Amino acid sequence: MSKLEMKVPSPGESISEVIIANWLVKDGDYVENGQVIAEIDSDKATLELTAEAAGTITIKAQVGDTVAVGGIACVIDTSAAKPEGAPAKKEEKKPEAKAESKKEAAPAAAVSTPSAKAEKSYAAGTPSPSAAKIMSENGVSAAQVNGSGPGGRITKGDALTAIAGGFDNSSMQKKGGTRDERREKMTNLRKKIAERLVSVKNTTAMLTTFNEVNMKPIMDIRAKYKDTFKEKHGVGVGFMSFFTKAVSEALYAFPAVNARIENGEIVYHDYTDIGIAVSSPKGLMVPILRNAETMSLADIERGIADLAKKVRDGKISVDEMTGGTFTITNGGIFGSMLSTPIINPPQSAILGMHNIVERPVAENGQVVIRPVMYVALSYDHRIIDGRESVGFLVKVKEMLEHPERMLFGGKTSEEILLGL
Repeated sequence: MSKLEMKVPSPGESISEVIIANWLVKDGDYVENGQVIAEIDSDKATLELTAEAAGTITIKAQVGDTVAVGGIACVIDTSAAKPEGAPAKKEEKKPEAKAESKKEAAPAAAVSTPSAKAEKSYAAGTPSPSAAKIMSENGVSAAQVNGSGPGGRITKGDALTAIAGGFDNSSMQKKGGTRDERREKMTNLRKKIAERLVSVKNTTAMLTTFNEVNMKPIMDIRAKYKDTFKEKHGVGVGFMSFFTKAVSEALYAFPAVNARIENGEIVYHDYTDIGIAVSSPKGLMVPILRNAETMSLADIERGIADLAKKVRDGKISVDEMTGGTFTITNGGIFGSMLSTPIINPPQSAILGMHNIVERPVAENGQVVIRPVMYVALSYDHRIIDGRESVGFLVKVKEMLEHPERMLFGGKTSEEILLGL
């Protein structure tokens, strides 16, 4: 008998333990080499555990168990013979499966033959943790979602697809009328987020300053060039790229906003690694856009789209969320009018974007209606003074209201000509 011990891999530096979030197979199942067999939660991300050999699996750590990095999660008996009649790994994605499943509109991975239905595993109709959270938030039951994961398990993608397709309200589970309660164990990621947020409030002298931005110039540019931009660059142009570019320029004018405190010293950065806060089923994550100061608007849009997709799919790596000199968070996509964002340590400041609302403003002695966004800068007063924080936010406002300034380091062409 030959056995392979599957050990928990290191998700990254400073992470010493993980939690078994979900097993995608059951004890005694035969697994293929390269098959995803479990999901593990670390302090920073959810990772997949992949079988390193084919054989029969014996689970050593149960769902919810905390396992040290390098600890044994399961053992695979590589000498075990593959059970007769077990479907081949590649057969699940055959084009014919799609044709056979048209009648029931099932996912391509779900074979619709009677024998396959009879052989469904215990996982059929069971949502993964991320899928369960999405379904709970939207009042969707497992019976309303077709699972395309191993053994018919409902994945996050299945839940999102089902919700996007819509449901008959009459079939939705009604809420209220009971006094039921439920408890869920906090994931490592949520625990770490909680610890960091409390730590920031307790260890920094955090203040927030506000301003408002007339978004009409940016909106006019987007309306005029959105089709041409997408045709040329293959990606849409959004507000986040303009804000990222404006922030990158403003950070050079106010380097303290781009610095951090470390061992009694102020560490200044001559580059801008911008963290973009992205909401995910596991919580708020902040992947990093490296050297944003060198990127064009199209590069920024592609970079943000790529990172956001990795976060939502649970494919983001620890390295892609490590570091960062400044963070931008956009509560406006959820309808937030104003907020005081919390600094992402060890950074010293964070910019909060909010929703755009048409408001009456005074221009040249006249009251006009303009699309206005309130912006907020939370900063650590230990390193950033009021002059720098207010000046930084004003600089961002000026560049957004006069986008041409982004081409000349925050100055107009006339100021460049005059050497100002």
